Amino acid sequence: MSSFGLAAVWSVDERTLSTERDLFSPRADRSTTLISTGASVARGRERTMRVKDALGRFGEDTAVRYLLDGGMEIVDRNWRCAAGEVDIVARDGSCLVFCEVKTRSGDRYGTPAAAVVPAKVARIRRVAAQWLHDHNHELVALRFDVVEVYRRWDRPIRVEHLRGAF
Repeated sequence: MSSFGLAAVWSVDERTLSTERDLFSPRADRSTTLISTGASVARGRERTMRVKDALGRFGEDTAVRYLLDGGMEIVDRNWRCAAGEVDIVARDGSCLVFCEVKTRSGDRYGTPAAAVVPAKVARIRRVAAQWLHDHNHELVALRFDVVEVYRRWDRPIRVEHLRGAF
């Protein structure tokens, strides 16, 4: 458990993730392997994505499923402005939640939440303020969460939701 507060732990049924199993196999060269994205192939153009980026996308998709399963409503995803990006904007009852998703396939660089350093926190707060301005939101209860996704080829997927992380 992190010093951020309460953490909820969730596992994903491996049978639902068969397409990701090959991508995150121990043989995958995570530094140079490129994969093609299905959406671009359907449009007739071959685009590639680094495995690191695919892992991040996988983590965000997993986090969305986790939040929906927990009863939250997804309001926005990957919203960008000049100040940066917010991964997920969700509603938890009457509270608007800005979620930063961090995904790791190992623990070599520490916990995912450890990557949310003070500069990142400040950037997320600026982006949240801009999102509120652009969407004409009245002053509502706000919360900033971190969703950690652990994806190891040899273990089930694990999600930890750190509510009110900063």
